Amino acid sequence: MIESVRICQLENASDRLRWDEFVLQCEEAHFFHLAGWKDVIAEAFGHPTFYLYAERSGEIAGVLPLAQVRSRLFGNKLISLPFCVYGGAAARDEAARSALTEAASDLAGKLAVDYLELRNVREEPGYVSTDRYVTFRKEISADSEENMLAIPRKQRAMIRKGMKHDLESRFAASVDGFYSIYAESLRGLGTPVLSKRYFQILKSVFGDRCDVLTILRDGVPVSSVMSFYFRNEVLPYYGGGTFLARKYSAFDYMYWELMADAAGRGIEIFDFGRSRNGTGSYRFKKHWGFEPVPLAYQYQLINASELPNFSPDNAKYSAAIGIWKKLPLTVTKTVGPWLARNLG
Repeated sequence: MIESVRICQLENASDRLRWDEFVLQCEEAHFFHLAGWKDVIAEAFGHPTFYLYAERSGEIAGVLPLAQVRSRLFGNKLISLPFCVYGGAAARDEAARSALTEAASDLAGKLAVDYLELRNVREEPGYVSTDRYVTFRKEISADSEENMLAIPRKQRAMIRKGMKHDLESRFAASVDGFYSIYAESLRGLGTPVLSKRYFQILKSVFGDRCDVLTILRDGVPVSSVMSFYFRNEVLPYYGGGTFLARKYSAFDYMYWELMADAAGRGIEIFDFGRSRNGTGSYRFKKHWGFEPVPLAYQYQLINASELPNFSPDNAKYSAAIGIWKKLPLTVTKTVGPWLARNLG
């Protein structure tokens, strides 16, 4: 029996240690359940956070991190967790999970948000679901040659094409080079970019759990990716490339280099992350031999009358996306973070 569900402020080291010890041991938990995300969201965006935990006999039985994102443009929502692809309750059993989701629903009502969004991996009863997103995860071998042979032939050819261009891979402690490439890449997609400060905070908060790999040709950076490490997994999360990246197959080479490095570290799972069904990134990951697994993003409508859809495939955003692609990069770097922080 669950004795209580409380909000933990995670203000002292012992609370954080207790929280993260549970997350690391809980099979359902992901990198995005770690206590550090509370700092990232609060420091980078100023959004209120509500870190729920269920207790049984004085021990944590489940956790559910939430943050409230409010804006005039995109509404008022309670999400587990904004800027994260996996969320929802991570619990030892159904009783703890049920208690946490019920507490989240109660909190959403008290906050009078438009809706509660749980970015679940598995479906929970009582919520409206969307099948918009999938994830791509696969076991990798400690042997790089085995990993190469597991990649479909056409994609192997793209990786080897990148190798022929004498590309160089380099891990960096700074996010400066990565951010320039990432901002340019998102402008090309018509998507607002998050602030450089956000990425600096990620690196500061997560330390060795977060790194940046950059691919160079003749000393010039052409693609870069920020990845997260959790237990035995690597998750390439934010990636981008310059206009030369496609010419030199730098994206293909970059992810191969990341996979090879991860295998060398003894990492067993390569998590290619979330994609929208039918998009270019969806097809790219399929070409690597990864199979899509549906994500159970679920909603409880509080004051909203319909499910949200802020994705670029929403027709009402097409004109704005077209304009954004034509804006100077300096403008998108200035205005983009203000927009992106409210999207979540």
